Amino acid sequence: MTELRPSEFNLLEGHEVEVVERRRPAWRKLGWIALIAGAIALAWYLLGRGQEPAVAPPPPVVTVAAPLEREITEWAELIGRFEASRSVELRPRVSGQITAIHFTDGQFVRAGQPLFTIDPRPYSAALAEAQAGIATTRSDLALARSDLERALRLVEDDAVSQSEIDALRARVNAGEAALAGAQARVRSRQLDVEFTTVRAPISGRISDRRVDAGNLVAAGDGAGATLLTTINAVDPLYFTFEGSEAMFLRTRREGLDRAAPVDIKLQDEAEYKWHGTLDFTDNGLDQRSGTIRARAVVRNADGFLAPGMFGNMRLASGAAHPALLVPDTAVQTDQTRKLLLVVDRAGKVAAKEVELGPVVDGLRVVRSGLSSSDQVVIDGTQMAMPGATVNPRRGRINAPAASAQPATANPRTTPGTATISG
Repeated sequence: MTELRPSEFNLLEGHEVEVVERRRPAWRKLGWIALIAGAIALAWYLLGRGQEPAVAPPPPVVTVAAPLEREITEWAELIGRFEASRSVELRPRVSGQITAIHFTDGQFVRAGQPLFTIDPRPYSAALAEAQAGIATTRSDLALARSDLERALRLVEDDAVSQSEIDALRARVNAGEAALAGAQARVRSRQLDVEFTTVRAPISGRISDRRVDAGNLVAAGDGAGATLLTTINAVDPLYFTFEGSEAMFLRTRREGLDRAAPVDIKLQDEAEYKWHGTLDFTDNGLDQRSGTIRARAVVRNADGFLAPGMFGNMRLASGAAHPALLVPDTAVQTDQTRKLLLVVDRAGKVAAKEVELGPVVDGLRVVRSGLSSSDQVVIDGTQMAMPGATVNPRRGRINAPAASAQPATANPRTTPGTATISG
């Protein structure tokens, strides 16, 4: 039906006319269809890309290396204390007044050096009296011998009885005994005079004086006598410590319980600068603690060390032996187990349970569970999971710098430390 114009509509006014809607062009409908089809295609394309299968990432790269093989010496680390090899409490052997002091507090003294003087006059007088007693007994003895000689000459004429001869002989014997007693008293008085000068019995460092000049001091036995001062021998010194029963057994089986080298460092030292030799092990273990007391002799020529100082010591618990070492950072912990991750030729990761030893300059000693041909993951352990595949990259475990060795003729352990030998 043809579309009517407005003018034509008016001409037909009053007549029944059918009016139809004006038709749209066909190209507009086709445009809408194309737009809808494009939207559907775009949606299918976008949704279809999300359904594509994900590409597997490449295996992670880790660094592997064979364990380092070296000879090590293991040490037992203990804490001990220096003690004087000899210590003397100086007490007077005679009583009297102190008249002079011949040392400075804290100085080093030599054996035989005068330290105190006690007033010698009373003892000199007693010595003179004893010497006079010798003269008297000698005179009496001479008279008794003369009488005996005269009597012996009269025996042949029967002018003297045998009993008189026996009496005269007894007088001579008594006189000889009296002379010996008088001589002993003189020696005793001479000792008293000698003891009025108190001398150092040993060489060492002296403490401060406990009495000043002018004080009366008393002689006596033990603690009953007045304490004048103390002297400690400082060269050599003893270093005493207590070791466990396990350490005692190891050192004894290795033959190191006597004359074994000992290295010591003080609290403010990083290196073991002091060296000694084990010279004494007690004859039994303490039943309460299960430890045994031992000591080492340490030279102290310059007197730097002092009794009472603490130190950390190490004692070789065995001879040098070969060991495998890995970086301590490569060790994994699974509850109570210690693990190392190794990679086979196919790049597959496996976990090996190992028994560990001490740390040597950042490298951990592996006692068992690892072979020298294993390739241990030393870098990238966080990306290596047991059973997974990795891309191994060859690395190398570098030997640490040689640890300082004790300065002794023989090169020098609970093992807590170790040093690389050679």
